[in-house]
Amino acid sequence: MQVLYEIESSEATANIDAIKILENRLDQTPRLFTYLIYFITEVGRYAEKDANLKASKHLATEEDKNVNIKLAGNTVLWKIIEHPSYRQALTMYKFDFDQTSELVRKIYHELISAETYKEYTQQLSRDPKNEKDIMSFIFSSVMLPNEDFIAHIEEVFTNWDDDAEMLLALMSGLLQKPSSLNLQQMPDAEKKTFAKELLQTVIGKKEYVLSLIKARLKNWDPERIAVLDMILMQMGVCEFLYFSTIPPKVTINEYIELAKDYSTAQSGHFVNGILDGIHKDLLAENKIFKTDFKSKKANS
Repeated sequence: MQVLYEIESSEATANIDAIKILENRLDQTPRLFTYLIYFITEVGRYAEKDANLKASKHLATEEDKNVNIKLAGNTVLWKIIEHPSYRQALTMYKFDFDQTSELVRKIYHELISAETYKEYTQQLSRDPKNEKDIMSFIFSSVMLPNEDFIAHIEEVFTNWDDDAEMLLALMSGLLQKPSSLNLQQMPDAEKKTFAKELLQTVIGKKEYVLSLIKARLKNWDPERIAVLDMILMQMGVCEFLYFSTIPPKVTINEYIELAKDYSTAQSGHFVNGILDGIHKDLLAENKIFKTDFKSKKANS
């Protein structure tokens, strides 16, 4: 959707490499996820740095000399830090972390004042559940509510608003099962292939698909319809016609939600009406061929 909008808004569409733009956008998600992982691990490791700083004071108190560094040895933390996929991603992306140290320090000091953190450090054992829970607490209850942290992420990554919900789920899964990390397969090959095929289909079949849409715009001037609405409808019609494994109902619902989230207040209703009408037209003309997984399952 975003790539098609960029192409539509460009004055030099003939010179645009749509697939390259798509690949760059797909790469933004693992890049941002890697950055979030770096940040949470730095907050965890700061416990040891804080202890060293306090112990090296000229007039260090007993409290300064006995900072609890349990968090710095958190088992989940080190499984992530030492994971080959994470180390490879850090090498590849070459982030500039110079501006993060002060923010890491502030978040760490916010963390150590929390009762949950104090309870964690008082436990002598390294119970696997507690190790996971404290890392989840750092991310969900300390980092995410921190306005400075969110402002920093939004400044560095333009895709935060689009990807935030998905990344929160990914982080939750990672902290529960750090061995599952695979930044080099994000998104996975199947999703990448689908994205490329859909993009190429919308571009290649644009003239025909637009003719189907315009036939349904009885009282609408196509030139006055929001560009994003036209793009979403083109994508939807292409899924009707050329992607046999996607049920039409799923297609319609998906583009209604995208229209609501990214276009105008009335776009959801508008896109729903047009796509539903085109779907009925194509069914009547016997132009839609979908894979019936229910029938296959029943016959197997």
